[in-house]
Amino acid sequence: MKVALAQTDSEVGAVEDNARRVAALLRAAAARGADLVVFPELVLTGYPPRDLLERREFVEEVLAATERLARVVPETPALVGTLARDRRGRLLNAAALLEGGRVRAIRAKALLPAHDVFDEARHFAPAPGPARPLCVGERRVGVLLCEDLWDEGYARSPSQELRRAGAQLLVCLNASPYRRGVVRARLNRARRSELPLAYVNAVGAQDELIFDGSSFALDGAGRVLASLPPVREELGVVDLFAPAAGEARVAEASLREALLCGLRGFVEKNRLPGVVVGLSGGVDSALVLCLAVEALGPERVLAVHLPSRFTSTRSTRDARRLCARLEVPLEEISLEPLHRAAEQTLAPLGFSDRVSENAQARLRALVLMAHVNRRGGALLNTSNKTELALGYGTLYGDLGGALGVIADLNKTEAVALAREAYGDVIPASVLERPPSAELAPDQVDPFDYPRIAPLVDLHVGGAGPAELVAAGATPAEAAWLVERVRASEFKRAQAPPGLKVSWKAFGSGRRIPQTHAHHRRRAPPQAGRREPPAS
Repeated sequence: MKVALAQTDSEVGAVEDNARRVAALLRAAAARGADLVVFPELVLTGYPPRDLLERREFVEEVLAATERLARVVPETPALVGTLARDRRGRLLNAAALLEGGRVRAIRAKALLPAHDVFDEARHFAPAPGPARPLCVGERRVGVLLCEDLWDEGYARSPSQELRRAGAQLLVCLNASPYRRGVVRARLNRARRSELPLAYVNAVGAQDELIFDGSSFALDGAGRVLASLPPVREELGVVDLFAPAAGEARVAEASLREALLCGLRGFVEKNRLPGVVVGLSGGVDSALVLCLAVEALGPERVLAVHLPSRFTSTRSTRDARRLCARLEVPLEEISLEPLHRAAEQTLAPLGFSDRVSENAQARLRALVLMAHVNRRGGALLNTSNKTELALGYGTLYGDLGGALGVIADLNKTEAVALAREAYGDVIPASVLERPPSAELAPDQVDPFDYPRIAPLVDLHVGGAGPAELVAAGATPAEAAWLVERVRASEFKRAQAPPGLKVSWKAFGSGRRIPQTHAHHRRRAPPQAGRREPPAS
């Protein structure tokens, strides 16, 4: 049986455009002799539609588009991710079998995830009753939707229900976000089914989520028969019952590829003409600028350098060098006049070091947003995960922007990616210099990043003080770190969404209260370490 894997990039809410894309891929698959075409989960709505599902007109538009699509597609049967209703009128996350000019059957998702970035139980009812295969041609096809394959911890296993009901092969419609190492996890889950299986994943980006594709097909022994490339639309046709002529490899998107996909998707799907990047002379902003240029082209990127009285000549020289190598326009504007005016205006309040540093960061944001207002587009945020976790950033200053491009990379990961992907473009002095916000004389960041960044990641992933001590932190260091992360929740709530590339990122997948007292400690910071600015 030849199954077409239609790895598709949908846009949330663009129902008619998505339907046209599905129809075009269906015709292409039919021309290649497919017996069945499989599309990703909720391909007609885009994923995740979230509270658009509470709009009756949106749901009715999707239901009508599904019926129209069934009438215009070729005779080749297709499983399309869409919406449906059960007998009680409740909404279902469904796969519609389109065949013979009509919707011949509906199969609904049984396991509705309510963890990390997922909240499907908010909108959908689970499939009623045990899973049942569909007859497609001469084969009995079991249909799974994403979480149905990830059944560990659930009371039921849809894949086992389908096996018991006589399914000869399985197809799994997915909108599975990228996380580093996720391809191996998907393969391990798919191989447990012990049936030929086609795993079709969405591709593209939506808000903070990146859908990496990397669809694949397995034979009954778990060997990879075919796979599709990561982070791009692709159509592949594979015979699930043909003898395996060796095992294919499923490629996982690199970190760079995933970030490029997320950045490009955010800009394109929001119809933005371009982006602005504040270029400080440090590694984080250099990395974001390189990613923006590769994703969008230099003509859609503007770099802005805002030297202050504390900015080193090396920072300005490096910013100019990088922009020249990338062929990106660079605007330099001295922050000094605004800084002097702020000092004079705020003097009655007491222009302390902290007020001065935060004022500079906010003045930089003022100038950067003026450029956005002038040319349109969006400001890209350049904060990394370690800084965000510890609150080392200024509200309405360097925490501003529309998208955090490297918000899910800790500091050492950001430096490593800059070296690996753009080491031939970013000046060596940028990669080697001690990190600094350059908001005070001879300022350097108050953290030992190689030591603290992995500990921060452990805590964000759920480790408490005891686990941090077991991982090498001192008790005082663990208490300080936990309190810093807790005290900075309110800042992150006001930061832009950040592209998710880890298994636990800040954003919609981590819902810690802004105000809470769990693990609160009053331990002082470690000797020689200065507290991050409070705001």
